[in-house]
Amino acid sequence: MSALPHSPAADRNKEPILAQLRGILGERGTALEIASGAGQHVAWFAASFANWVWQPTDADPGMLPVIDERIAQSRLANVLPARQLDVMARDWPSFTQDFDAIFCANMLHIAPWEACGGLMRGAARHLAPGAMLITYGPYFEQGVPPAPSNVAFDESLRMRDPSWGIRALDDVVAEAGRAGLVLAQRHAMPANNLLLVFVRR
Repeated sequence: MSALPHSPAADRNKEPILAQLRGILGERGTALEIASGAGQHVAWFAASFANWVWQPTDADPGMLPVIDERIAQSRLANVLPARQLDVMARDWPSFTQDFDAIFCANMLHIAPWEACGGLMRGAARHLAPGAMLITYGPYFEQGVPPAPSNVAFDESLRMRDPSWGIRALDDVVAEAGRAGLVLAQRHAMPANNLLLVFVRR
């Protein structure tokens, strides 16, 4: 098996995320993953949700063959070829149908703030009625003392790029509301992360 780009963080969090998804996703459906990166999450989830069809995407065209190769090595028949998708683009790719779930992990804090609005508006356009947008990552919450590790992480992100940084949950929820999405579930996750579920209003 050839060596592929690998994210240790994705390996660490894929099982806790999967445990939550088991209680959130239905028996079958179609899912769009935003910012698939090296494809570790989509490969892991697709192997566990065999009755779901998964569409991986990434803004970096160089990652698309990596994702496809990982899926080929995993011999998964329920994952579509990876496609390029930049959430800040005015038009997302055309898909054959709306999605029952859209999943996005660890993107909002390593992208400009405008990516949050782009994600919310695009998700609202491509979610089927009653479907959900699921996000995972660190957030700052009003009235909740920030974990020192998240404060340090936020500082390191902003040193790398001033437009990056851990987002305030209230700001993300407000942006979702402007796109017609409502926060329906909040799940505390290991390492001071949150898994959030938004639904179409």
